[in-house]
Amino acid sequence: MKASSLLRMIITFSVLFAVTACGGEVVRVTTVENGPLKDLKEADLAKLEEIKKAKESQDIDPGLTNVLGATRHFCVSEYLAKHPEIRGVAGGDYDYTVGGYDVLNIVVYEEQDLCREAVRVSGDGYISFPLIGRIKVANLTTSEIERLISIKLAQEQYLLEAHVSVLVSAYNSKRILALGALKNPGGYSLQARERVLDAVSRAGGVDLDQAGKKGMIIRTENPGEAGERKIVIDIDLQGLLKGRDQISNIYLMDKDVLFIPTAEYFYIIGQIKRPGSYPLIDREISLVEAISTAGGFTSIAARNQTRIIRVEDGVEKIIEVKVDAITDAGKKIQDVIIQPDDVIVVPESFF
Repeated sequence: MKASSLLRMIITFSVLFAVTACGGEVVRVTTVENGPLKDLKEADLAKLEEIKKAKESQDIDPGLTNVLGATRHFCVSEYLAKHPEIRGVAGGDYDYTVGGYDVLNIVVYEEQDLCREAVRVSGDGYISFPLIGRIKVANLTTSEIERLISIKLAQEQYLLEAHVSVLVSAYNSKRILALGALKNPGGYSLQARERVLDAVSRAGGVDLDQAGKKGMIIRTENPGEAGERKIVIDIDLQGLLKGRDQISNIYLMDKDVLFIPTAEYFYIIGQIKRPGSYPLIDREISLVEAISTAGGFTSIAARNQTRIIRVEDGVEKIIEVKVDAITDAGKKIQDVIIQPDDVIVVPESFF
């Protein structure tokens, strides 16, 4: 479990069982079975069922869910500390390596007859070049191919110290997937020195109406080897888009999956001025803030019978909160942090 998740859980449970100085619980937790929502109107109960069905239909692909749930997650700084050869911001030393089906343009400055355009790399990683024949270029950078051709020409006594330039004109050997809340999700060829924002741009940009605050890169380490494994690199998407977190703009690699999850929501129903669903995007939000976001209580709201319906470890729980004890008595420390998919229910007062 990540440190941030553990800290959030500790804070949540500290709040849930806090008790006010004047006696009586500000926050009380029960299960749905032990705390039925008997005082809710039929319309609110129906809305609850509607929300549950809508959440079930929003589930992402089960295969992707399994990978994300069973794979170790790294923050960007942690990943870069383990892989200093891949720099997040300062570029220059992370070169594209050529592979099968890439297309190269090759220039030998001392001999124009040796220049070649649209040289396709074979599926097994070779090219044919005048005077030196078939040479393997797979897994070499363009600068390494330049040196290799120069050395081969010298070895064959054709040109000594030839100056060679190699450019990739078509990238076909490596692929990435861009999935989730993007305008044009799908598969794309990996370009040289391509970063997260480059891939986002090629996929049409982020769908800001749907995207959440995070992004993920599912990366295959040691592909094709006995030690092959997948890892997940978590990205502060909103920070990256707003220029606050350029370290997350890391280089992409072959077989990377860039996934932009849709925004996580909380729901609020009952005696509230603007009931509905609200995204959790930039920051954590407390119960009192959530109520304010939805316009505040109506005049007939049972403020101190406010409930949060939350699912934890497959168990549906009811968190009952005396909101006035938090706002009027200055007990902000006991305010409850809203979690994704929480349903806030404000019943009607009978007095």
